[in-house]
Amino acid sequence: MQIVSLLFIGFSLGSAVLLMLGNLLHGHDPSRWASKVAGFLLIIGLLGIQCLHLGWQLAWFDQVHTPLYLLLLYGIAPSFYFYSRQLLLAEVLYRRWDGLHALPLGLCLVLPYRLALPAAFLVGSGYLLWLAKTVYALRRQRQRFHLELLALGTLFAIAVAVLLLGFIWQLLAEADFIGAYSVLIGLAFFAVTLTLLRFPGIAADVSEAVQAAYAESTLKHVDKPALLARLDALMQQDKLYTLETLSLGSLAEQLGLSQHQLSELINTEFQQGFSRYIRQQRIDAAKHLLLAEPNASVLSIGLTVGFSTQSNFYAAFRDIVGVAPGQYRKTHAS
Repeated sequence: MQIVSLLFIGFSLGSAVLLMLGNLLHGHDPSRWASKVAGFLLIIGLLGIQCLHLGWQLAWFDQVHTPLYLLLLYGIAPSFYFYSRQLLLAEVLYRRWDGLHALPLGLCLVLPYRLALPAAFLVGSGYLLWLAKTVYALRRQRQRFHLELLALGTLFAIAVAVLLLGFIWQLLAEADFIGAYSVLIGLAFFAVTLTLLRFPGIAADVSEAVQAAYAESTLKHVDKPALLARLDALMQQDKLYTLETLSLGSLAEQLGLSQHQLSELINTEFQQGFSRYIRQQRIDAAKHLLLAEPNASVLSIGLTVGFSTQSNFYAAFRDIVGVAPGQYRKTHAS
């Protein structure tokens, strides 16, 4: 168990650094600053717990039985809550009583360790119930992203396993508890990393599904057939999808719509969000070019249809088609 847990701890450390540098730091939406801060705190909290587990398992130091460990443990659930709340709710207003989420942190200072540890997992179970309730409210949008929901379901299952581990920790040897907890945290980092590689636009897809689930119709007085014809012309004739900087706002302006109207139009007519719709247009074009231009490199085709990097192109192609671009070309070449 120790060797396995050490491997997962090492993976967690590397993944945490990559997530902070590659995912969280590259966001450009100033309205999501609170979510970004919470994301950093969540990763730092999990990273800190893994570091303390590493020190304990290698007998370098014992900080597992200190208020520091409990403080990190109690910070995980509210950090995750504030990170995911802005993603899973259509509108988020921050109010003074949001500070009440910090109250459980005081438990690690007043409760003895044997009570404070399971209490942390008890607090976490409340947040997990909130997550289950919130995701369930989006059930009508599930046809839009089956695989993404499967990935989120995997993270949910890991969270449930962590909670169960916290409730039975007194029945386990301490080494087994720390080892199992380290493995579960490592699995969570693995699931997140794999999900971001497999679905690079998952945050945008989920956010757009949320907007579709909660928003009232904004298309009551518009000519949808005409708009759809114009949208098709912009994609098929003008090939706007090849613009790397194409955004919901710029495309809405071309159609004479607000961003909310365009988002609803794509959601209702194509059963997908704007980000996935554009990826679909690019992949359809790439499929044609892969067969029509057999001497062109896969990378050049990806860049031609609007992807900024090879990794984004490969991830989107596998997501939509199910195989890599090169494999698709070999399979369908005449």
